[in-house]
Amino acid sequence: MTEPEQTPPQPPRTKGDKRERTRATLLEAARQLIREKGHDGATLEAIAERAGMTTGAIYGNFKNREDLFIALAQAYWAPIKPKVKPGATLADLMRAVADATIAAISERESVVVGRLTGMAYAISNEEMRQRVLAVTRESYAFGEEWISSVLAPDQLPMSAGQFVRVLHVMIEGFTFQRLLTPELISDKVIRAAFEALAKTL
Repeated sequence: MTEPEQTPPQPPRTKGDKRERTRATLLEAARQLIREKGHDGATLEAIAERAGMTTGAIYGNFKNREDLFIALAQAYWAPIKPKVKPGATLADLMRAVADATIAAISERESVVVGRLTGMAYAISNEEMRQRVLAVTRESYAFGEEWISSVLAPDQLPMSAGQFVRVLHVMIEGFTFQRLLTPELISDKVIRAAFEALAKTL
């Protein structure tokens, strides 16, 4: 009879782990409150109470409420990451983007209300809109750099900067419309739209 394998001792959790757990708890509390009461009802005090913490815990992890809301969007609505191999063509990239968009839709269903109310909040709150603008600019710059590393300029139907913006709007639009009217936005429709971009050259 063999001895059962012993589980190796686990290293003690570091301070960083505790900080990440605290941030995750605060973000989840904020997500729940926003779903129930909207962004205006998700005050720092209410978030702290829901998380079983103090507002000091929030300020120890986020600069202010807008910073927390941005972190919430980044945690629950992260950019999609299409998988492409070196030497990919524009058609390969568009298939990968379509596949990644379709795969992300079900994951986003539980947080879409928060996403939409967050967008409405940002439109009506200039400080938040400016934060969203800054984060979106950074995301576009990263996306432009990534696309330029995958495809040469002559493989794109427009500049890489414009292309990133078009893809972003298509991904967001298809996600929202699919969740609203799944009967009308099939996988086939999504794939056809992205594939059409590859046929413009």
